[in-house]
Amino acid sequence: MFSDKANKIFQEVIEKYHIINTVGQEFVNPYDEKRNLIEHLLFRKCWIDTVQWHYEDIIRDPNIDPVAALKLKRQIDASNQDRTDMVEYIDSYFLDKYKDVQPKEDATINSESPAWAIDRLSILALKIYHMDEEANREDASQEHKQACQNKLNVLLEQRVDLSTAIDQLLRDIENGDKYMKVYKQMKMYNDEELNPVLRGTKK
Repeated sequence: MFSDKANKIFQEVIEKYHIINTVGQEFVNPYDEKRNLIEHLLFRKCWIDTVQWHYEDIIRDPNIDPVAALKLKRQIDASNQDRTDMVEYIDSYFLDKYKDVQPKEDATINSESPAWAIDRLSILALKIYHMDEEANREDASQEHKQACQNKLNVLLEQRVDLSTAIDQLLRDIENGDKYMKVYKQMKMYNDEELNPVLRGTKK
C-alpha cells in the first residue's frame, strides 16, 4: 500500500529531525531523486513540514524579539511556498504515473488531489509524534497525560482512516474509476504583480 510507504518515510523524517532538533540543521535527503523519486519527494515534503512545525512553536514565544519574529515570519512564508511546491511535485508524479489510464465514462473527480491528502497525512504524523511525547512526558500531571493519550488515540484512528482513503483514491485512479485534475495553487501574496503592497515597492 502506498500509505504504508508514506507513513514509514514520514516517521523516518521526524525521528531524524529530532536527533539534533533544531530548525537550522542541514537537510540531507537519503533517497536519490532519479532512482527513488516518490520517496525523495515524500522525504522532502515531510522535512519541510517538520521544520515549519517548529517555526510555528518558536514564533509563539510571547517574549520573542520583534525583529526576530519578523525574520521568522518571512521564513514561515517561504516554507509555506516550499510546501505548496512539493505538493504540486507529488501530484505531477501521480499525473505522470497514471497518464496512460483511460478514465471510465462514469469516472468521477475527487474533492482533493492525492498529494493534498498526502499533505494532511504528513501533518498528521507530526501531530501523532508530538502528542505521544506529551502523553509520556515525565514532568506532566497524570491528568495531562491521560488527556493527551485520549487525543493520541483519536489521531491514530484518523491516520488509519486517512491512509485507507488515500490508498482507495489511488486504486480508483489506477482503475479509471476516478480521474485526476490538478489546479496550481495561485498564491497571490508572494507575487510582485498580484500583491498590491509588493507592487507598490517596485520602481
